[in-house]
Amino acid sequence: MKKMKKNIDLNNDGVEDSLGMDSNNDGKLDAVFLDSDNDGDADIIAIDSNDDGLIDVEGFDTDNDGTIDTVLYDTDGDGNADTVAYDTDGDGDADVVAMDLDDDGDIDAVAIDSDNDGIADDYAIDTDNDGDFDEYDI
Repeated sequence: MKKMKKNIDLNNDGVEDSLGMDSNNDGKLDAVFLDSDNDGDADIIAIDSNDDGLIDVEGFDTDNDGTIDTVLYDTDGDGNADTVAYDTDGDGDADVVAMDLDDDGDIDAVAIDSDNDGIADDYAIDTDNDGDFDEYDI
């Protein structure tokens, strides 16, 4: 059984704009849903998927259409996002994925699905960690 936490009014305007969820009943929030513009849709979602107290996935509705279109992933569990997926055309699928492969905070690889088939058609990779992309297939 999923345990829902009470809605929270973060900005004290009388409108509840956040919902927390404890999906495994351990007393800690596993997910938080935030409606930052009070339109009734979650604009920011934060998830701790492995119960270590660090956010592993963050989703954002950056164009205010009610759909999460930018997702940040912490794939190595260090508390920092190392992969970002963008849905640029609003179809619910990632069209651009940017990755920090060596955990230095810089984007090392970008993959683009330009024909919406779920397979990257174009990419750029920084193979020598100098901050410039060295290999391209565009």
